[in-house]
Amino acid sequence: MPRFRILALAGFAMAMLVAMPPAFAQDTAPAEPTVPDTESPFAVHGQTTYIWQRKPSFGAAYSGENSLSTGRDRSYSFTGTLDLGLRLWQGAEFHFNPEVAQGVPFSDLHGLGGLSNGEMAKTASTNPKFYRARAFIRQTWGLGGGDEKLEADFNQFARTVDKQRVVLTAGNFGVIDVFDQNPYGSDPRTQFMNWSFMTHGSFDYPADSRGYNWGAAIEYVGDGWSARFGHFLQPEESNGRALDTRLFLHYGDVLELERRYTVAGRPGQARLLLWRNKASMGSFDDAIALGQANGVTPDVGAVRREHTKLGIGVAMVQEVNDSLGVFFRANMSDDKTETYAFTEIGRQVAGGGTLKGAAWGRPNDEVGLAVAVNMLGSSHRSYLAAGGLGAFLGDGALRYGPEQVFELYYSFAVWKALSLSPDFQYIRNPGYNRDRGPAKFYGIRAHAEF
Repeated sequence: MPRFRILALAGFAMAMLVAMPPAFAQDTAPAEPTVPDTESPFAVHGQTTYIWQRKPSFGAAYSGENSLSTGRDRSYSFTGTLDLGLRLWQGAEFHFNPEVAQGVPFSDLHGLGGLSNGEMAKTASTNPKFYRARAFIRQTWGLGGGDEKLEADFNQFARTVDKQRVVLTAGNFGVIDVFDQNPYGSDPRTQFMNWSFMTHGSFDYPADSRGYNWGAAIEYVGDGWSARFGHFLQPEESNGRALDTRLFLHYGDVLELERRYTVAGRPGQARLLLWRNKASMGSFDDAIALGQANGVTPDVGAVRREHTKLGIGVAMVQEVNDSLGVFFRANMSDDKTETYAFTEIGRQVAGGGTLKGAAWGRPNDEVGLAVAVNMLGSSHRSYLAAGGLGAFLGDGALRYGPEQVFELYYSFAVWKALSLSPDFQYIRNPGYNRDRGPAKFYGIRAHAEF
């Protein structure tokens, strides 16, 4: 039955794609020119990323079931991804991404809100796991306003599009493939590795345990501003792999508004992100009350029922000069219910930037520096202090302090398709606990793409 519903969703999206183009063509601008015969209808891209990290020992007054281990430890991850693209009808393209991943996380991926490796899926295994990461259609309808050239990239054909346009993405893809795009700090394969910088930390964006999902997102790109809306499935259980295909019972909605501007002739963007999740989740207050009534440790798994989780985030990205770009994020969720798909961050302020190496004669090198302050809501703190376990956290007790993350990397361009990036992370109050840490992580990343 779940497979039937997913196929029905894909069929519905296909029907939208087939039905809508004539209406847009009739009511707005002339149709885009057809793809010249000289352009290939196919595209192939690939990437592979290996990350190795070492954690020295650190001090802690106590440890619990979901704590970051205090001893010396090592971790690694490996991913390989193909993008097989196909031009379809006018303005449409299809992309299929087979992917393989394996790895060994620190402490079974426990003990931090800002985990140290964004490539480490929640289903990490020492054996290679092959799966479908993406299989989606993107349809673009031009609305005029002049031409804009899109360069060939992963999951994108080179093409000329109207500056004003509507874009529909439907099928199997990642929510942050479309929302909260940040050219200066959201890709752990080439930029900051820590989960705190992948997107808004409190953005519990709907996804399976590997970070992908089924759904649809529609985007309007206007003259100086854009608006995006998406509707997606939720996991059947917190941070699970299987998705709940009851699309209109349990779901995640995302709305993003973007304003583009210039400062001293340099482009920048300001964004407002709103999101809403509906699922069967455990409330921290309900778990605490049940635990007190029965004299047991609180457990969100024992009090799951229908809840709605809300969140908001603001972000700014700014090009400073030809080499330097910076970003800033501030975000929060209501943080009253368990983390469902991303990580245990209830509120966050983060910022950083990347600098190309032109000033020292290495224009393809890049150095990045970012800082995040991760926080929890009062109910979440009380639950952990009472000994409760979350998806990632649970020291058995808690002397609360904001988790502070600092990350610095340098990316050496070995040659056009290969980079090596030493990385250092310093995390104060790991797991929001003043009684533990600080924790340090030293790493190296090798990334190749074509």
